[in-house]
Amino acid sequence: MSLRIASLNSGSNGNSYYIGNETEAVLVDAGLSCRETEKRLAGLNLSPTLIRAVFISHEHTDHIKGVEVLAKKYQLPVYITPRTLASGRLNLASSLVRHFESDEVIAIGDLAITAFGKFHDASDPHSFTVSGNGVTIGVFTDIGDCCERVVHHFSRCDAVFLEANYDDDMLEKGRYPWPLKNRIRGGKGHLSNAKALELFLNHRSESLSHLLLSHLSRDNNSPELVEELFDNVAGSTFVKVASRDEASPLFHVVAGQFPEKTIRQPQQRAAEKTQLKLF
Repeated sequence: MSLRIASLNSGSNGNSYYIGNETEAVLVDAGLSCRETEKRLAGLNLSPTLIRAVFISHEHTDHIKGVEVLAKKYQLPVYITPRTLASGRLNLASSLVRHFESDEVIAIGDLAITAFGKFHDASDPHSFTVSGNGVTIGVFTDIGDCCERVVHHFSRCDAVFLEANYDDDMLEKGRYPWPLKNRIRGGKGHLSNAKALELFLNHRSESLSHLLLSHLSRDNNSPELVEELFDNVAGSTFVKVASRDEASPLFHVVAGQFPEKTIRQPQQRAAEKTQLKLF
């Protein structure tokens, strides 16, 4: 028995994460248009009719852009806190709105979704874990710092979408104005590569089989840099960067099972970097 997971998109241009079993699923955030969400699901051979609910982490546009149309078209309940609903100014049918509170466990068929509060510069931000078939998946993005709640839930996961938004040096030396730099790294912005790595090294569970590095900054991070950073210490855990331009593969997460890993030699890594520079 397993859960199936995929990032439909991950980044400041839109965030949406698919988690489900063979017959039902939920989306965490809906930051793509309804049409693009349908397109990316189809590319994974997934039907939108499998989705039973959408869970909204906070009101920033890259997490809610598609939720109104998606919810209306498929009559999906949207789980959202009252403050997030008000701040996002969402036009959702009242019959589709479901409110939740921190630490509440919500049953969607055979899936159990737990919400918990986090540090981020939004009105009432939450992260989520989704459990079913003996597997727990975490979605930990838009996190300013690794508080005790993040540590607790992260340590229970068999697979995670974990934010690694920026490299400290790239942010420091980059083109962003100082107020924006300070907002990003100020404790209620985003999680750095270094803090994400510290969380992974110190608090991962023995059963953590998949790590999808998420919400990378286009300007202040490098997929190759952060993937290599984690690959070097990942052990049996499979590491993949969740793209800001396309859906990830569909991964099957089975409790206690680790996917085979392809070991890339230094020469292969260098060749990949050279190839990327050509595009």
